[in-house]
Amino acid sequence: MTVEAEPNPWRNRLVGLALAAGVYILDQWIKGRVVGPWNLREVGVIDLLPFFDLRWTQNFGVSLGMFEATSPEMRWGLVGVTGLIALVVFVWMLRERKMWDIAGLALILGGAMGNIRDRIELGYVIDYADFHIGEFRPFLIFNVADAAITVGVLIILARALFMREKPAASQGGQEADKPAEIS
Repeated sequence: MTVEAEPNPWRNRLVGLALAAGVYILDQWIKGRVVGPWNLREVGVIDLLPFFDLRWTQNFGVSLGMFEATSPEMRWGLVGVTGLIALVVFVWMLRERKMWDIAGLALILGGAMGNIRDRIELGYVIDYADFHIGEFRPFLIFNVADAAITVGVLIILARALFMREKPAASQGGQEADKPAEIS
């Protein structure tokens, strides 16, 4: 009988770091288009579909616009707190072994880094994606980083709630389950 070797956890972690970098790059690239060629700051709104627009928004807060930074001290406080959270997520990701856990954390890390960069350079986060059904908006206006963070958190929560590993059976229990040998 051959025993399958466990995949190299550092390979998974490197894939996770690449995913985080990809989220960061995509987020910053789109934000570059929003402020550059699409000129969304001046245009205000670009109608794309009956249920989706690009709409210029400056988010001075964090999740759901909470904890709005109304002073330079609060701005840098938010940078510090979100930076600390990103560092914790990075260390957590380096400790994980399973690809799905690493992928969820990588999405959170890449998104956090994109929003942190905005806050450092601009003092606010650029949000632009406006999903709506008529006047009803089930989400606040968001960006790629926000979407990646949300999906990453959902992956981590789903894995924590539904994908628990079964505890290994004790030695005594395994012996009792074996059929008796005939001599």
